[in-house]
Parts: sequence; structure tokens; C-alpha cells
Amino acid sequence: MLVKWLIRLISLGLFMAVLGIISMVMVFWHFGRDLPDHHQLAKYEPPVLTRVHAGNGALLAEFATQKRVFIPINSIPKPVIYAFLSAEDKGFYNHFGIDLWAVARAMTTNLANLGSSRRPIGASTITQQVAKNFLLTNELSYKRKVKEAILALRIERAFDKDRILELYLNEIYLGFGSYGVAAASLNYFDKPLDQLTLSEAAYLAALPKAPNNYHPTRKYAAAVMRRNWVLGQMRENGYITKAEEAAAVNEPLVIKARSGSDGADAPFFVEEVRREIANTFGDDALYESGLSVRTSVDPELQALADEALINGLEALDKRQGWRGALGQIDLNDLPQPALVEALAPYRKTLITARYPAVVTAVNQKTAQIMILSSDQHGDILTAGEIPFALADWAYPPRDGKGVRGDPLTRLDDALSVGDIIVVQRPETALDRFKRYPDLKLTEATWALGQVPLVQGAIVAMDPHTGRVLAMTGGFNSLESEFNRATQAYRQPGSAFKPFVYLAALDEGYSPVTKILDAPLVVDQGPGLPKWKPANYTKRFYGPSIMRLGIEQSRNLMTARLAMQVGMPNIQDYARRFGIDPELPEYLSMSLGAGETTLLRMTAAYGMIVNGGHYIKPSIIDRVQDRYGQTIYRHDNRQCEGCQLMDIKADDYHSPPVLIDNRITVTDEASAYQMVSMLEGVVKRGTARRMSEIDFAIAGKTGTTNDNTNGWFIGFTPDLAVGVYVGFDRLKPLGKNETGSTVAVPIFENFIVAAMKDRPQIPFRRPNNINLYTINAKTGIRTSPDEPDSMVEAFKFGQEPLFAASQDVIIGADSDTANQGELDIPSLY
Repeated sequence: MLVKWLIRLISLGLFMAVLGIISMVMVFWHFGRDLPDHHQLAKYEPPVLTRVHAGNGALLAEFATQKRVFIPINSIPKPVIYAFLSAEDKGFYNHFGIDLWAVARAMTTNLANLGSSRRPIGASTITQQVAKNFLLTNELSYKRKVKEAILALRIERAFDKDRILELYLNEIYLGFGSYGVAAASLNYFDKPLDQLTLSEAAYLAALPKAPNNYHPTRKYAAAVMRRNWVLGQMRENGYITKAEEAAAVNEPLVIKARSGSDGADAPFFVEEVRREIANTFGDDALYESGLSVRTSVDPELQALADEALINGLEALDKRQGWRGALGQIDLNDLPQPALVEALAPYRKTLITARYPAVVTAVNQKTAQIMILSSDQHGDILTAGEIPFALADWAYPPRDGKGVRGDPLTRLDDALSVGDIIVVQRPETALDRFKRYPDLKLTEATWALGQVPLVQGAIVAMDPHTGRVLAMTGGFNSLESEFNRATQAYRQPGSAFKPFVYLAALDEGYSPVTKILDAPLVVDQGPGLPKWKPANYTKRFYGPSIMRLGIEQSRNLMTARLAMQVGMPNIQDYARRFGIDPELPEYLSMSLGAGETTLLRMTAAYGMIVNGGHYIKPSIIDRVQDRYGQTIYRHDNRQCEGCQLMDIKADDYHSPPVLIDNRITVTDEASAYQMVSMLEGVVKRGTARRMSEIDFAIAGKTGTTNDNTNGWFIGFTPDLAVGVYVGFDRLKPLGKNETGSTVAVPIFENFIVAAMKDRPQIPFRRPNNINLYTINAKTGIRTSPDEPDSMVEAFKFGQEPLFAASQDVIIGADSDTANQGELDIPSLY
């Protein structure tokens, strides 16, 4: 009888086992029919952020839809791996995709908790989480769990454990916009994975289940408790000792906001890079492909450019007068937190090193203020004072007739208690700092500031390659991303004149060729008014050498020369130098009436100083994909002999020679003559405020009608720099404000700082140039000891005159000599 029951039980067991196997097969067949192909994980390329680097490798910016940095498993530090294994799947390297013991434990626990408010616990392995995150949805159902288990088994058969763990650690979301452990390390602690402490690694491992539940500031206690639990699990699993656990548990959880850069800041430049990458490779490549973009910007020069432009715009704005406080608040019984709250909105819109403040007391000579600044702990209020000397500019703007009121004599005439104002450190207010160099300053001393209405831009470029080394497109990128260096098309005014003169030099004219400076009237055609250009001074100077036309920016000489050379020729030069491919054929265009950008003008001047070779402005040197393969390079020249890996150290080899494939846009001798003439602009002309600078420098000012735009484009032998100043909605810069007063100071401050500690070399002279000593006003050959003598550049076959009687004067005929007027019917 007993044997029969045993046989029945065994038969029943076998039957149930077979039935279970059949049921399992049916379940696997049913749910496994339409599952995603797990083999696609072998080709997995997660969306990875694009990084933009400066020329020196410093990180400038990152672009991503998901902030992820993909890190191979062999580059992830062991403590980070151990922390995640202890928190998420301690048996990961032992199970086959499903942890049966964990499943049994979870079932037992959940059955015991039936009827309670406790949330059911899970038993998903890391492999199951990979299946869910990559191939399934977050749907909460038994069907998804079955599919998850099936895929986990398949994944385990297709990939090794390290590959599965690599996928997991690079894909998982950990809060703070962080996808993957590398991004989380940066976003939470501002450091790479290999610099994480044990405590910090444990905290990251505490986040996968629910990042918001363990927020490091809003839920600090829960975050620390969960981190400590992970540390305990690591000790139980033998990854750390009790001493290491104790030390890590006692560490405070300190979050450091991600800096996002290596101290390099170039917002206008970076936005230009972003647009170029998007236009070239597409938005998907920009935000998801993990590109590495090496740009041309020099962070040191960029900082100097920012400082020079900001100081110049502020100085110009102050010269136009005080527009009043930003706002007013009642300080009666106002608690400090309320004061911080009132000033905070102003802080967000101000540039670095400019702060909102409120006037707490003011008298004739001093204003007492409270300044809102910030540190790593948040906003802070500090007391300070503004002496009269650092606010004496604050009297009302000019009236409609351009007249300013009486200068300020009492500070309390400009400021009142409760005024919200902008302040800055005295050393950043260069216009005041230079005026009062002996002013006694303390830590509590501040200068009154003002957010300028006027805008501007500055560009620094390598004139030999076109690489843009610095670009600032406005006063404050937080208020406007409009880049006035690349997007603002403005009339360059007299800054265009060198290309008129260069066209003449290429036709054989010399710097001492004389041009008549006298009234000029041009008939523009039927129904059009006559064009009557005039010099800025409203005076006429008679026959003058070409050099003076550039140095003193003579409009009448330039217009006559353009008529002689021909406007089609001028058009051609504007096209070949990249200034304006469609310059209209009007004589007024010779005086800079056509529109162009600061970047184009700076590159054009670069072509003058580099000997007449075409350069195209570039902001990106190289782009690499996520695997390090170069997919774009600005300099496509091939360097034969640059790869010397197999050459012994004692072997002699001459340096490889790179082919100069730049197009020639003007004769090198003409270019040098123009460089020499532009040196005269600095030494004797419209930019003579820089004449005391002790290194080679040249350039040209530009001012448009009604003084709406101010320019200066200049260069040293190896650096071209352009400055533009003007309002976005065109209006006069101010009374007597020209390129000489608004743009030249910005250029000067930048170039002096940029050239500090750099080798000072003269402009490179080509072999086909002879130098003679002449009189700078008459062009007649003279001795070096004579007044107004200078060294002039002449091409082979040219030489200076020995007497004025030999002169040939452009534009001097019977009409112009006797009447001072040239009438050319229907010229255009």
C-alpha cells in the first residue's frame, strides 16, 4: 500500500514538474515572441554630451539633451563599482540574470507585509534593470516583469558581466539631470570619478531607486541615512573595513555645484560655435553624439577682451550722464532677508564684478551702502561706502541740444536713501581709477556704476591663419545673445578707406602721391541729389600726400582717389578681402557707407598685415567623434615628414616645410606700404593717443555719419584686433564721440595687456621694398634730423621727390584748381 502511494506521489511530482516545464516554456514562448532584439545592445551608443574646449584644452561648455559622459568599465574606479553592486545587486557576478534567492526573499517579505502600508520590495538584478532601461518601458505589471526576466536571461547569454555592468552604470538616471555615474560625479561633486571619496561613491550608489527621495539638500537626513546603509552593505560584502566605513559615515554630505568650465568663459564665442556645429553636423550630432570640439579661443586673451570692452562701454556711458537709480525701496524696519530678496533680481542680470546695492545714508561727500554679493554658501550683504571722487560723473545727461548741466558738487544731489544702484570695485572703474590714482582705498570702498545702454564688440584674430582668439559680442550675454561681432551689419566708415588706397598702391601709386583735398560735387544721375562729401573737420587742405589722406582720414582725398581708381576696382577689393561680396557701385561706398561685420573687417585687416594672403575667419580647429576620430579639421594642409616616430634621437632632420596654400589678394609690397601708412595713423593721425606705445602697432579709426558707429581695426605683426561701438537702434554715440574716443581706448587697453610679456618684433618687410627718409607732410626726401622726418616704404622703381615742382596731383585740373569743384555728369 505504501509503495503504491509512493509511486503515485512520484508520478504526481513528475507530472507537475513536466506541467511546470511546459507552462514555463509556454510562458517564455508567449511573452518572448515580440520582445525587442537584445543584440542591439552590442551596438548601443547612448546620447552623450558634446564638449567644447578652448585652444588650450580648457572646458568652455557642454551641450546635451541628457548629460551623460560614457566611461568604459575598465576606467570606472573599483570603489564606485563595489558601491553599486552592494546597493543594487551583490550577487551580480554569481547569478544567471535572475537572482532566485532574492526573488524568494522578496516574495516572503511581501507576503508578510500584505495588508500593511509598506511598499512591496523588488528583486530585480542589474541585468533586469538593463533590460528594462534599454528595451522595455516603466510599466508596472506582471507582464513587464516576465518580459524583463526573459530578456535578462537572453542578455546574460549574449554579453559578459562587465559589458552588462558598463551599460548599466552609463545609462542609469541619478538625479540632477545626470545620466550615468560619470555625469553624476560632475553634477553632484564637480569632480571626475577617480577623485570621488568613498563616502561620495556610496551616496551616488544610493540614488538609483529614487533620486528625489535622497536629495542632498532638501532631504539631507534621508540622503545621509541611505548613504550610510550603502557603506554598511559594502562592509558586509567585504569591500571595505570597519574603519573605512566609520570614517566615511562621519563625512558630511557636501554638494558642490558643477562649474562647467576650467575657468574659461566666452559666452558669445561659444554660442557662435554652437550655431556652426548645428549647421554643419545637425542638432542630433550636437546634442547626442558626444563630439569633442577644439576651438581657437585663447582664454587669457578672451578675458582681456571682455574686460577692455566692458570698461570702454561703461566709460562712454558715464560720459553721457547719470540716468538715475535702478529702483527704490523703503528701508524703514526692513529685515535683512527682505533686503536680500529685494536686491536678488538685480544680481541675476548683472555681469561679473558688478553688484546691486542700496543707499543707506548719503551726504555731500560720501554714500553709505549695503552690497549684495554671494559666495559658496549663498547671498551675503556687506557694508561699504562710495566716496565722491568715484561718483563725480553722476550728473544729468545732455539735453536735446547736447548740453550737459553743471558738474556734480554734492553726492546727495545724485543719490538718495533707498536708491538701488550698481557698484563695482574701484580698480574695475578704470575711468575713475586713472583720474584719481592717489585716492586712498579700503576694502569698504566702492565706485558708482551704471549699466550702459550702448553696445559694442571686440574680436582678436591670428592674421596668418584666421583663427579667432577672442570674441566678445556685447556688454552682457545674459541680457542679449545677439553677437555684434558677427550678426550686426554696420557701416565701417573710414575703417574701409585703407582698401581704396590699397587698390591705388597696387596700380603703382606711392604713399607720397599727391591728391587734391578740395570741395567735390558729384552728379549721381537724373532725379538724384548731388553728392557733396566733406572732411570731418569741415576744412580743405589742398594738395596732400596719400599718406596724410589715411593718417588724417580725409574724405575728399579718398573720394577723389576712388574716382581715379574706379569704383568697379574698389568693389573687387571689397569682394576679394571678404568685406562685402555685393558692395554697391556708388562713390559713397569708398567712404565706408556699405555694411559689413566686425569679424569681416578684422579678417580683412589681417590680410594686410600678413603680406596680402587671404584668410577665412575660423572658430573651430578640430572636431572629433565619440571614438576620437577626427571628422573635421580647419587646417587641411598635409605635412610630409611630421610623423617622426621611427627616427632615432641622434638623427638630424630639418624641420618639415608646410605648403602655404593661401590665395594672394594683394601685392606684398603694397600690403607693407599700407601697413606703414596705418602705422602713421597711430603715430601722427586719428589714433595718436596710442603714439607712446613702445611696440609695433598700426590701424585705422572709423566713424559714420552723425557719429552713430565708432570703429578701430588695428594690428601688431601677429595679432589683428577689431573694435566696434554703437547702439543696437542707431543713434549718435554722444557729442564729439568718434572712433578715436570710443573704440581706440578699448583697443589700447586690450592690446597693451595682450602684448605684455610677448616678444616685440617689427612689421615684416618684404625684399622688394626700399626705405627712404621723407618729410611726413610733403613727401619730399629729407634727412633724418629734419623736423617731421620719417621713414617711408617705396617699391622697387619708386623713390621720393626731391622738390615740390615735380609733383603730379590727382584731381588737379583747370576746374578743380580754379573753382574747387569737380562735376562728373552721370558718373553712376
